[in-house]
Amino acid sequence: MTDSQHPSGAPWRNFYGRFKGKGLRKSQEAYLDEDLAALSPGAVGWDENPDRTNIDLQALFGGRDVWLEIGFGGGEHMVHQAVSNPDVGIIGCEPYINGVAMLLGKIREAKADNIRVHPGDARDMFDVLPDQSISRAFLLYPDPWPKKRHHRRRFVTPEHLAPLSRVLKPGAIFRVATDIPDYVRQTLEQVPRHGLEWLAERPADWREPWDDWISTRYEQKAFREGRTPHYLTFRKR
Repeated sequence: MTDSQHPSGAPWRNFYGRFKGKGLRKSQEAYLDEDLAALSPGAVGWDENPDRTNIDLQALFGGRDVWLEIGFGGGEHMVHQAVSNPDVGIIGCEPYINGVAMLLGKIREAKADNIRVHPGDARDMFDVLPDQSISRAFLLYPDPWPKKRHHRRRFVTPEHLAPLSRVLKPGAIFRVATDIPDYVRQTLEQVPRHGLEWLAERPADWREPWDDWISTRYEQKAFREGRTPHYLTFRKR
């Protein structure tokens, strides 16, 4: 075992976010106990899949297009997209277990059957997704890490963008929403270095939300605090 690996063979991946916040309600604990395992996309973790064998998207979703939401928060957007696009399969990654519990409640309520949930780091999911398998990806109000010394913790760094680019199909769409101007700057600087082009022809293209957008609680917080959302759309070359 090297210094850079766990006993399972997993690389050391620093995770800086929260895994759990304040106490879960009884109903949320029930969702986790009763629903989460059935919504698993397959063996994603290193302990259960040390060889990093690809998950079987054909078995999960048939031949449907597969979308990926990276950090789904409370799950509003993902359930909205799943219900609006029943012909698509959607995988969501979120290490914050309170958000996972919120999502499971929304899935029950909406009776959405085209969602799979990985309650963990998106980097582990990238390991086990086949090359060029994702048709659309979403990064919506990611943790801004505002201090300069923490910018390397942001998603829009090569550690995340290189594997994301690998799993995106040619022509796939990558949407980023953020209310932090410096995050916009870093996104526009880094994402095109990984084979994606920014699709913007006029200011409205990044000032106005997408036609199928549903505003999330993170966005409402941004509005309340006087910050301006930006909506960035990229396409894989």
